[in-house]
Amino acid sequence: MENQTTVYKLVLTGLFDLPILQLPLFLVFLQVYLITLTGNLLILLLIFTDSHLHTPMYFFLGTLAGLDMSYSSVTVPRMLFDLLRERRIISVAACITQIYFFIFFIASEMSVLAVMSYDRYIAICWPLYYMQIINRNVCVQLVSGVLLFSAIYSSLHTLFLTKLTFCLPNVLQSFFCDVPQLLEVSCSDTFINVLLIFLLGTVFGVGILGVTFYPYISIINTILKITSKHTRSKTFSTCSSHLTVVFIFYTTIFFNYFRPNANDHLVEAKLASVFFAILTPCLNPVIYSLRNQELKLCLRRALHRLQ
Repeated sequence: MENQTTVYKLVLTGLFDLPILQLPLFLVFLQVYLITLTGNLLILLLIFTDSHLHTPMYFFLGTLAGLDMSYSSVTVPRMLFDLLRERRIISVAACITQIYFFIFFIASEMSVLAVMSYDRYIAICWPLYYMQIINRNVCVQLVSGVLLFSAIYSSLHTLFLTKLTFCLPNVLQSFFCDVPQLLEVSCSDTFINVLLIFLLGTVFGVGILGVTFYPYISIINTILKITSKHTRSKTFSTCSSHLTVVFIFYTTIFFNYFRPNANDHLVEAKLASVFFAILTPCLNPVIYSLRNQELKLCLRRALHRLQ
């Protein structure tokens, strides 16, 4: 009968059960989080203050930086707070709220990466029509549509999560609330939830993957036809940064959610979650800063003005 008792609070296991590791982990992840915020804020500041970066490509890059900060902030502050206490208890309502925002920002980031592919396709394959097709109004409409779609997508998942009841044992094998772990501790029938994840994930995933990668067929063909080595190198550098971010983002997603028997390897699953939820948004500004010559030039100009 105890296992059928409805509970309204859940327990997060965290990363490790060893108390001696909690303070070192707190300091490490606090530093990573600060680097994430600083790097993405720096990109936003450069794009906002430097008129050379007032272009559609950097508008989308700024949106991506904002999303990186947001979805990192959904999980990391709570994890840092839990590392400073012994029992990591979270209410069911707070857990579902965290899942809503996590799905919202992840779906938004996937969609923005797809929009950035379309932007690069128009800029490289149709350069004469670029400013006519991708103007300021179109940029705002695309980002607004992405946010609206992501809000509906995450609302559908969380709406069905609110219908579930939870029983003992109420332990989530993670350091933050995520859909697979939450479904495991539910004593309700989760068939609809799993079906929704499969159907929406398949349609959304295939559509976004297609929009993200299909334009690169034409982009690569166009780049190979460019005769000037300097122009070809400059064009490829803008695409390589985006492709690197896309590759890391999707690799961590598939490794985190589509590995067989993930529950049999809890340590590996938690490490995959750390990379996906914490390290990826920290890497993105580093990748764009190192590979994007125009961003580095704008940073030098900003430092020169400060001096």
